[in-house]
Amino acid sequence: MKLNRTVALVGMMGAGKSSIGRRLAARLNVAFRDADAEIESAAGCTISEIFDRFGEPAFRDGERKVIARLLSEPPHVMATGGGAFVDPSTREKLKQLAVTVWLKAPVELLLARTQRRDTRPLLRNGDPRETLERLLKERAPIYAEADFTIDSEDGPHTAAVERVVHMLGQCGACAA
Repeated sequence: MKLNRTVALVGMMGAGKSSIGRRLAARLNVAFRDADAEIESAAGCTISEIFDRFGEPAFRDGERKVIARLLSEPPHVMATGGGAFVDPSTREKLKQLAVTVWLKAPVELLLARTQRRDTRPLLRNGDPRETLERLLKERAPIYAEADFTIDSEDGPHTAAVERVVHMLGQCGACAA
């Protein structure tokens, strides 16, 4: 299978975009790009530090630029940050230049996964469950604009990878 377009994984923090993305890229024998890691590399600091020093608007501006740069590269698998697809210009660019896949996960799973590490700036203040529920309620209609939706479940990520591969074969994003 040869990838004809970049596959951009979108969805909430903790949905498995990076973990599934790495496995998907290996399965398709293409590069994997984590937009958050690329942002940190370009900024020379962590996302939490960017939020603390410059605020969310500055982070989102950098995110737009990094994703635009990544979309100019040969077809690959990209994990976007949880809020990237919410930005109208980023969403439009992703929809024009990539196959977008919403990794949809229930709040319970998102909460369990995000509590493993304290690296999520949006979950640092207030009740993480309430924040995740609010963000998911706000973002779900936007994530639903993705080309495809795949359920991200608790369990081996290989099952989600195989569902994405099957979907890509059906949509013509891959050539045999």
